[in-house]
Amino acid sequence: MGEPSAKTTKTLNGGGTDAPRSDQRESTEPSPAAGATGVTATAPARSWLARLRTPRSPRLWVEIVLIGVSYYAYSLVRNAVPTKRHLAMQHADWVWSFEHHVGLAVEHSINHTMNQVTWLIVGMNYYYATLHFIITIGVLVWLYIYHPGRYGPARLVLFVTTWLALVGFFAFPLAPPRLMVGGGFIDTVEVHHTWGSMSQGDLAEVSNPYAAMPSMHIGWSLWCGITIATLAKPLWVKILGALYPVLTLTVIISTANHFWLDGVGGVFCLAIGFTVAYLIYGKWVYRLPRVPARVPARVTTSPPATAATASSRK
Repeated sequence: MGEPSAKTTKTLNGGGTDAPRSDQRESTEPSPAAGATGVTATAPARSWLARLRTPRSPRLWVEIVLIGVSYYAYSLVRNAVPTKRHLAMQHADWVWSFEHHVGLAVEHSINHTMNQVTWLIVGMNYYYATLHFIITIGVLVWLYIYHPGRYGPARLVLFVTTWLALVGFFAFPLAPPRLMVGGGFIDTVEVHHTWGSMSQGDLAEVSNPYAAMPSMHIGWSLWCGITIATLAKPLWVKILGALYPVLTLTVIISTANHFWLDGVGGVFCLAIGFTVAYLIYGKWVYRLPRVPARVPARVTTSPPATAATASSRK
């Protein structure tokens, strides 16, 4: 016999071109994920942080109950703050002196100037008494319908802001300018006999007039303004949203219901509310998806087949 050819030698050594390599054999086998061999793999469950940061679709009846109960509890706690009139008056004197010190004691002149225009100040009285609730509820409803993915986080911001205000009411009772002794401010509701003062009539027995710091008129209106200016499409709506907290600040000063420093307290509480929401969801509230993302289903396949199982199938 002659010497083996090069092709024969390669074949004997397992290196022939027609002999499939091990990596080639492996690549032709069906992938377990494809389910050809019945191999099963379960997708890892999402971490608790991922679940927490995934906004859920709100449920109407839950939201109605939650908002109603929360506001009722807030009102009870706010009005249950011990009435510390003497301390509230001292704090009002301190705030008024501080504003004079920094050269921004503008409340007295604005209050008297606006009071000279009857129709304007009466309109501001009703603005103060009503829009605070109407616009806030309206923005919540708008978010619920058109931005359900952002509704829950935005509502959380509002809740944190509101409950932080209760800490301020307890820690720093403050008389509004219209109740200061010797301050010379005009109580515009009393003078013009308009509805809306929680410190007069039957409501005086259940309302705490010294819960002025921080101002939730500013906290809530700024929340509404940021929400509208960020998410609304028409430019004119964005402009109205941006102007709303500015108008509210003008109203609370003109009616002598707050110092401008109370508004700073409201802004501070709102900033904490947005920070809490950011830490929980990992994003700016209004950069979250408009519609909640679907929770991915867990992928389950059958357990891996053994050699015995494979032979029995044959």
